[in-house]
Amino acid sequence: QNNAHWDNSDYEESPDPALTEIGREQAELLAGFLKKNQTVSSDKAWNSQNRYGFGLTHIYTSLMERAAYTAAPIAQALDIPLVAWKEIHEEGGIFSRGDKANVRGLPGKTRSFFMENFRTLTLPDDLDETGWWNRPFEAEEERQPRADQVFAELLARHRDKEGQPMHRVALVSHGGFFMRLMCAILKLPWRQASHGLKSWFLLNNCSLSRIDIRGNDITIAYINRTDYLPDHLIT
Repeated sequence: QNNAHWDNSDYEESPDPALTEIGREQAELLAGFLKKNQTVSSDKAWNSQNRYGFGLTHIYTSLMERAAYTAAPIAQALDIPLVAWKEIHEEGGIFSRGDKANVRGLPGKTRSFFMENFRTLTLPDDLDETGWWNRPFEAEEERQPRADQVFAELLARHRDKEGQPMHRVALVSHGGFFMRLMCAILKLPWRQASHGLKSWFLLNNCSLSRIDIRGNDITIAYINRTDYLPDHLIT
């Protein structure tokens, strides 16, 4: 919703923007695309582009409203449990957007909101009616350590283990956090490229990115895939 008004200087940004109608359409198309291609048709084929299926086993979502509304139809279409992961939220958390000189943290959505709107979503035990965020604005120096911890936890939960089926994990998150996570995965300095240039991994809304971790190897298979969307829904 905020992105849809990016060039409108009179628009007052929402602390936790909802999906637009375009966003909901994107989410439904993504859910349908993943459902159609969920079954892996050949374990022997080179499947770096998921041409032979995705085979997702786990889905996590940020507790920001737009992420949860994107993730819910995917989980429903694939019949996979949807699990909230608070730490994969967008940079800054939930905060006031009006006064740039006096940014303050806000509560975020409550347990009852999620239970009413996402009945199959597994919520953190500590989420109550005070809201899932309910803390100060996330400072710059807190952001990369959070992404580092998420990557470490992701490995602890889902790294290949002998005798365990391969996990294929989907995170429904945000563009800024994705950049932080890529820095954590690849041990990159934040936005520092060569020759004094600044780097960024660009993501379109509702795009797909794939990162493989096999043994001690990390492979970036693709980033920002949107080929399942029609041109008018590329945002």
